[in-house]
Amino acid sequence: MTTTQSETFTVRRAAAGSAGESAPSQLPLPPGGHFIAGSFVPGASFQTIDVMNPATEEVIASVLAGTAADVDTAVAAAVEAQKTWGSTTPKQRADVLNLIANIIEANRETFEVIESANTGKPRTVAEDDVTSTIDTFRFMAGASRTLTSMAGGDYATGHTSVILREPVGVVGVITPWNYPLLMAAWKIAPILAAGNSIVMKPSEQTPLSTLKLAEVLAGRIPDGILNVVTGQGRTVGQRLSEHPSVALVALTGSVASGQSVAETAARSVKRVHLELGGKAPVVVFPDADLAAAAAGVRNAGYWNAGQDCGAACRVLVHESVAEEFTQHLVREVGTLVVGSPDAGDDVEIGPMISRPHFERVKESLAEAREAGLTVAIGGSAVEGTGFFIEPTVITNVPAGAPIATHEIFGPVVTVETFSSTDEAVTRANESPYGLSASVWTKDSSLSLRVPKQLDFGTVWVNAHLVLACEVPWGGFKGSGYGRDLSLYALDDYSRTKHVMINHGA
Repeated sequence: MTTTQSETFTVRRAAAGSAGESAPSQLPLPPGGHFIAGSFVPGASFQTIDVMNPATEEVIASVLAGTAADVDTAVAAAVEAQKTWGSTTPKQRADVLNLIANIIEANRETFEVIESANTGKPRTVAEDDVTSTIDTFRFMAGASRTLTSMAGGDYATGHTSVILREPVGVVGVITPWNYPLLMAAWKIAPILAAGNSIVMKPSEQTPLSTLKLAEVLAGRIPDGILNVVTGQGRTVGQRLSEHPSVALVALTGSVASGQSVAETAARSVKRVHLELGGKAPVVVFPDADLAAAAAGVRNAGYWNAGQDCGAACRVLVHESVAEEFTQHLVREVGTLVVGSPDAGDDVEIGPMISRPHFERVKESLAEAREAGLTVAIGGSAVEGTGFFIEPTVITNVPAGAPIATHEIFGPVVTVETFSSTDEAVTRANESPYGLSASVWTKDSSLSLRVPKQLDFGTVWVNAHLVLACEVPWGGFKGSGYGRDLSLYALDDYSRTKHVMINHGA
């Protein structure tokens, strides 16, 4: 693999004993039990799972390895709570969601510290996660009071129809490791807003912020509407997917995890909500503001160290401006600061979440090297403690190259070229994923026409990875189905019932 730059990245670390450095014993850790029916309880097994800080490789906590019996206990609590919670009014549910937002706001610093320690993400990313979490609960509190349905009326002679919107019941939730608190909020808020109760399995790698959320909510919200069981997906997730009293399973995770959940859930014909992987193309036309496009990729391709299913990781740029765009991009990426979250507010790139994931990203880079691709910057792991990968740009990538088609989920952006609009659209759509994409152009015709041709759930124009609670997020094809955020999420977590009353003679 040809490398066109010589500088390498180093990891900035907090000085030993500095004020920014938090030892595991100093973290505001939550209890380690399962959270069921409003209290932390021991599990059916004494087995535990170590939780690691990926920036230091230190074990910072241990949590219970949940069993099917633990899930059964949690589901029973959720079923009992649902009897009351499901009959509350939208205002009553909105009051609870607003209370949750207020409690998180009051504990903002605690959540930021825990999230950074558990994921290794920079504090600026953790701060954004907490802010977005609070906004998610506040939005859903309001949205729950504005649902509309088809108007009641006489659609058959002598009969009046009324459309009711009801909770689906108990929802099993499986959340990922890349945004532990925020992805929990994306599920908890609309599910509770729609009147359902929850049994949640956070990622076994990053359960701490979810457990902390349960801790600060204990005694403040109705017991049993939110239950948390920690453990492995093959045990806890499997039982949630097959449990006869779970009406719907909502998962954010990998395609393989989604396939497993959907397959198991199909046996009992339960509904499934899947937000899976992505490989977002960034289509840069020759008239685009190339400097702005490169800056956009710098932000959206490397946010959270590229561990984002919507990351701007696959650039398709017109061949006439590819060299100029690449120069802009390499210059932008060269300014990124790699480091541990306690090493300064300007740190932008943290570590990979775990050693296995770190090795997978390294393997992808090795495959690109073996294929003879060009590394414009980065391209290697950073030596030393922690699972750090250099911010990387790989150029001159041919159509269909593995590194441009499979989800790397790291700080790696590939650059391909195209010669026509039709080719750009075709190449972008060849991806098995369909979560998000962006188009960069000053041409108003292209900005309207091309997004309609792209097979992705979200398409930005002259932007990338900009989200708002008012608009939906979700994908097509291998990226799953169902929508997070917006009123569409409330639709997903409720069911419609038609009541027809015969009042004729």
